[in-house]
This record gives sequence, C-alpha cells and structure tokens, in this order.
Amino acid sequence: MKIVDLFCGCGGLSLGFQYAGFEIVAAYDKWEPALNVYKQNFKHHIENVDLADVDSSVTAISSYHPEMIIGGPPCQDFSSAGKRNEDNGRGDLTVSFAQIICRIRPKWFVMENVERILKTNKLVIAKKLFKDADYGLSQHVLDASLFGVPQKRKRFFLIGKLHEMDNFMEPFIYQGISERPMTLRDYFGDSLGVEFYYRHPRSYARRGIFSIDEPSPTIRGVNRPMPDGYKVHANDPVQTKTGIRSLTTIERSYIQTFPKGYVFSGNKTDIEQMVGNAVPVNLARHVANSIIKYISQPHYKRNLEIDYELQDLREKLTLYASEPLETYNKL
Repeated sequence: MKIVDLFCGCGGLSLGFQYAGFEIVAAYDKWEPALNVYKQNFKHHIENVDLADVDSSVTAISSYHPEMIIGGPPCQDFSSAGKRNEDNGRGDLTVSFAQIICRIRPKWFVMENVERILKTNKLVIAKKLFKDADYGLSQHVLDASLFGVPQKRKRFFLIGKLHEMDNFMEPFIYQGISERPMTLRDYFGDSLGVEFYYRHPRSYARRGIFSIDEPSPTIRGVNRPMPDGYKVHANDPVQTKTGIRSLTTIERSYIQTFPKGYVFSGNKTDIEQMVGNAVPVNLARHVANSIIKYISQPHYKRNLEIDYELQDLREKLTLYASEPLETYNKL
C-alpha cells in the first residue's frame, strides 16, 4: 500500500509503517531541520511544503495517488506542555490535514496526536469533515509503554477507512498489548550504564530522578542537566544526587525506539525538539501491523455488519416495546 506522510518530522511514523511493510512514497513538512534529518534516513521524495495551504498541498500530494495518508499535525496548541490554546494557529493544521484527506480521498488515513486533542473543537471539526466524506472512524488512545516502547507516553490515533463503519479497528488495535509497561531495563538491559537518571521536571513540585526499572516519562523537546540547586524530591527513587546524570540526546532517541544508526544532524536544540515531537517508532509499527491484521481478515467486515444490524434491531425493539401490538408486529 502506497503511503504519503504529512507533518513527517524526523520520521518516526514513516519508519514504523515502513517496518510493517508499507511503502512510503513521499513525505512533507515545513520545518527544515527535521526535513534534513528525514532526508538522511529515507530515499523517497521529501519536500518542504506549507500544509496550511490546502490547495497547493492537494496538488502536490495527488500526483502520488496514495492509498493511505498518515500524519501527526502539530500538537503544541493542545499539549499539556504548551499553552493549551487550540486557536493559537497550529491547531488549525489538524483541520487542514482533514481537508487534504477529504479532497484526495485515499482509502485509508491515520492521524496521530496528543491525548488532549479529545477535548478540542478542532477534532470535532475534523471528524465532521471525515464523516461527511464517508470515512468510518476508529479512535484510540494508546499507552506506548504497552506496545514495545520503554516510555509512559499516551497518544491519540484516529484511523479512517472509506465506506467503513465506525470502531472497525477495535478488535485489532489492542491485540498484542503487554500485560505490564515496558521499563528501560526491559529494553536496554544494563547498556545505559546507569541505574538512575535525571529528567528535568516542569515544576520542582515534581520529582526529577527516575529509575531504569520503570518506563521513562514522556520524552519532551527539553533536555537539561541536573541543576546544582536541585533538591532531592520525596518521590525520587534515591535520596542522593551523586552519580545522577541526564540522558543524552541519542539515548532519548533510543527511548523513542529509533534504531542505532539513525542519523540525527543539526544543533542540539533542534534535535531535542524533533526527538521529543516524534511518534515512537514501535508504536507506529504496532498501529501499522493492526491495519494489516484488519486487511488480512476479510470475513471480519461482514461479522461487524451483522453486529451493527443486531444492535440496530435491539434499539428498534426497545423503541417499539411501548407501541401498540400491531406496530410491533410490523417490525
């Protein structure tokens, strides 16, 4: 299946779908530092495009005749790490993503974002556009630590398929879910060379030291060394600062499940930002594999149709239960 990746960043979503066997034919973004990294790791067409310009974007993307479009529109206006103002401008790109999909009408789309998008009007607008274009929608919030990523990171996925019913991915998206969160030790063994490490908190009311025997907290676009004035928090797993360091940029990319050998270039601030923004590769691969499971079970759709027909019948029976007997008999 040929895929185009929008808001591709440094390539986490692309790589996960590529690992699952899909063909990425083109990718688009506007942030040049991330595009430079993407170009060093993929061979297909990559272009700097302002995806807020829907008309130009549709013209560029349509030439590839994608069967699926994937992408993670910028989440900073929705994120708990941002100002939570969906009208700052970047939130509009979620609507632009939906408009591009509805104009091109690929068979499939996958949209990724932060969990807080569920509380936004931009998602309501986007979903109405999708429904008006006859996409069945299946939305899920997945904790990356339960899908092969050593990181407590919840992400929202909206999967759409033309002419399908809603919730069609429900039986497949949770297949293979782990019974417990993956820890850093599970993923790295002892190769990090530390038992505890520092992750700069948003507020010193929160702890800053973590153990490799737990999942990493969400990788953000900020990575600072432990300040001299850091006071050990009551919830820190150790009550000493001795020997505690922050993780390196590359180690943080590994927590995002980018492979060793993935090329990152540019200044440290930009790389930290693109790593923090990325979709964990293994989480993307899980979503891609879930779609493959759906495609490989052709009888599933008819079973789902029967379930919906039965549900509709039950609702009608409930509705007519209080009606005159002759109306009930007609049903």
